[in-house]
Amino acid sequence: MAQEIFQVDAFTDKPFSGNPAAVCILPGPGDEEWMRHVAREMNLSETAFLFKQNDGYSLRWFTPTVEVDLCGHATLASAHILWETGDLAADREARFQTRSGLLTAKRVEDWIELNFPAEPPTSVTPPDDLASSLGVPLKFVGQNRFDYLIEVDSESTVVSIEPDFRQLETISSRGFIVTSRSDSKDYDFVSRFFAPAAGVNEDPVTGSAHCCLGPYWAGRLRKNTFVAFQASVRGGVVQVRMEDQRVLLGGQAVTVLRGFLI
Repeated sequence: MAQEIFQVDAFTDKPFSGNPAAVCILPGPGDEEWMRHVAREMNLSETAFLFKQNDGYSLRWFTPTVEVDLCGHATLASAHILWETGDLAADREARFQTRSGLLTAKRVEDWIELNFPAEPPTSVTPPDDLASSLGVPLKFVGQNRFDYLIEVDSESTVVSIEPDFRQLETISSRGFIVTSRSDSKDYDFVSRFFAPAAGVNEDPVTGSAHCCLGPYWAGRLRKNTFVAFQASVRGGVVQVRMEDQRVLLGGQAVTVLRGFLI
């Protein structure tokens, strides 16, 4: 039987920007090898696979090369598709059981709000070759269970970075978040995210990175609510709000493709 699949641009309100994710709503648990093949075929930073389970949905995320433990934009895309297709009523909260525990999503006017765990960084000594891999001076280096977080001196530095991906891939980490305060009055901070070891040299807009960025900038700026911009070529806006040990991430989404795997 043909499997329906969607492609959604997440953390944006217009097509061909933000971060694209593929979404498959399955009738039951998927075969892992098949899911890996589909993720490679889609060749997006994430492909999400979900099926109805108890009072919510089981949700897994795959890059073209690996399964990941936490993904924001593909979770946002999954919730968007559930509501758009009528699989879930528009006024119902989407509940996802994942490798990072229970994650939820709800509609707030024209936005979707994700409830994710906070993943604050701890200050660490920079690993060998990190500065040379990024090619910029490092103002602060921290690390959480997923990624390194690197603060640099300015937004222009964030935007201009051209990493040596081969060298960066040799440093053991899922990814590398590079950030600074924003020069714009519209945003509190900007970032980019590089994950060559996960098969994604640069991720356009990374929800899970903001689980680290939120608590980091809360400590630096002494506030709990932010508007963030991920300064990739596609670009995307993330609303960030700290609430206890959780990070609430707000984003929008647009469906750009609907088809079938045969």
